[in-house]
Amino acid sequence: MKHWNIDQMDWSSFEPSRVDPDIVAVVKAASVVERNSVDYAVYLKHVFSDDADFKEAADNWALEEIQHGDALGRWAMLADPSWDYPAAFERYRNTFHIDLNTTASVRGSRTGELIARCMVETGTSSFYSSLADATEEPLLKAICKQIAADEYRHFKLFYDHMRRYLKRERLGAWARTRIALGRITESEDDELASAYYTTNEPPSVRYERKRCIASYMSRALKSYRQKHIDRVTGMVFKTIGFKPHSRLHALAARLVFALIKRRQRSFEREAVAIGA
Repeated sequence: MKHWNIDQMDWSSFEPSRVDPDIVAVVKAASVVERNSVDYAVYLKHVFSDDADFKEAADNWALEEIQHGDALGRWAMLADPSWDYPAAFERYRNTFHIDLNTTASVRGSRTGELIARCMVETGTSSFYSSLADATEEPLLKAICKQIAADEYRHFKLFYDHMRRYLKRERLGAWARTRIALGRITESEDDELASAYYTTNEPPSVRYERKRCIASYMSRALKSYRQKHIDRVTGMVFKTIGFKPHSRLHALAARLVFALIKRRQRSFEREAVAIGA
């Protein structure tokens, strides 16, 4: 069951004068990634084919993710009336694909798959929290707060299932760390670059991953503050088996925040250099 409904949002509260064009570009890209969760649900149900409880959870998760995409897409069409969310999503679906025929996790184990899902939900929870704090547009702020809360619950969902599978597969902390860091670095792969391309650039422009990821990341990373990184680092620590809210956690959070700001500036320079 979804915890909220799009029609419960106060769509009349939209204030066009408070719309930030850079945030609109990021929201457009995020909307199609969220909406595409139906494919990930199919993939997950293949990987966990004999786990009825998890398959039901994956279906419920996908319903909420689809609603996230639809809410963001509807908002983006208010912010940019010339933009067509359904058409952009179809273009994205025709551009970016995941392997739906596999029956085994690309992470090497079911525990590894659930660690990767925890990392995704950690990232999205922090992203929408940061976006809610960054935007001055009240409707988007309310939408992002709802989505961030959902993504945190999704993290707990995958974390609980991960703990269940850990009892069987017994991945150590360092193996879990390797998988977690591997999934985090994938944030610069074709999924987000393709999403930015298909929602913000015309088909007449040739797709270049480097240009598109710089365009997306230079905008998306601007909204992060230390408090968002403190929370996300704690969630990562919890997933890989390290103690959160420790001195090591505090040090790691400061280092991660510094790295993110450095990466944001690097992407910004790159985007300017290539005219993105």
